[in-house]
Amino acid sequence: MNQAQLQQSAAQSGASYFMQGFKLIRTKGIRRYVFVPLIVNLILFGFAFYQLSFYIDDWIVQLEAWLPSTLSWLIVIVEPLIYIASVIAASFVFSTVANWLAAPFNGLLSEKIEQHLTGQSLSDGGFVDIIKDIPRTLYREWRKLLYYIPRAIGFFLIFLFVPVIGQVIWFAFIAWMMAIQYCDYPFDNHKIDFQTMRSSLSEKRGKCFSFGLTVSLFAIIPILNLVLMPVAICGATAMWVDHFRRAHV
Repeated sequence: MNQAQLQQSAAQSGASYFMQGFKLIRTKGIRRYVFVPLIVNLILFGFAFYQLSFYIDDWIVQLEAWLPSTLSWLIVIVEPLIYIASVIAASFVFSTVANWLAAPFNGLLSEKIEQHLTGQSLSDGGFVDIIKDIPRTLYREWRKLLYYIPRAIGFFLIFLFVPVIGQVIWFAFIAWMMAIQYCDYPFDNHKIDFQTMRSSLSEKRGKCFSFGLTVSLFAIIPILNLVLMPVAICGATAMWVDHFRRAHV
């Protein structure tokens, strides 16, 4: 692969779409739709990290007491992984809560980004449309939660009882869930069912996984994680327009 092909591949990676979201949230005419998701994210992320700071150190102490002396050296490897995985897990949990609270506005933001990128309007985008969409958008969030919970339980048990490998697997699972969480908004705006959405993302698993991985990494960066939700929605919508829209619309 030559340099031009490498640059094109990087430009179309899932990570690049997330970074594109930082530009899109500053687009004229879009910024007002960013306000509600941003405020919800600021409040919940601030609360999440305040609470998490009280618990991580206790978990480390308990792990040190649980490990046999012959494996005590593992704590040096496991401790940073626990910090990272715990912060990402908390970010995902509170992002889920934030997405429930801001779901109709998140869908509206995705809709306006798609309109900006394609020049085609999905609806009038008025307040009445937001009210009408609340039951559908909340049901969609519930559907994602039903997909997440049983898998999260299994992977979390691996996280607890399989040092190093368990933390890596948990991180990969959260990355995939981040992709599902944010890529779902443009699919849902077009009334595409959850199973079809998942199948479409699986067809471009590498791209979607790199998007979710980037979202997960930014979730642990102070300050930047406060704008995570609107940025991820914008980036996911840009990826939808380039790689999924033609097949479904």
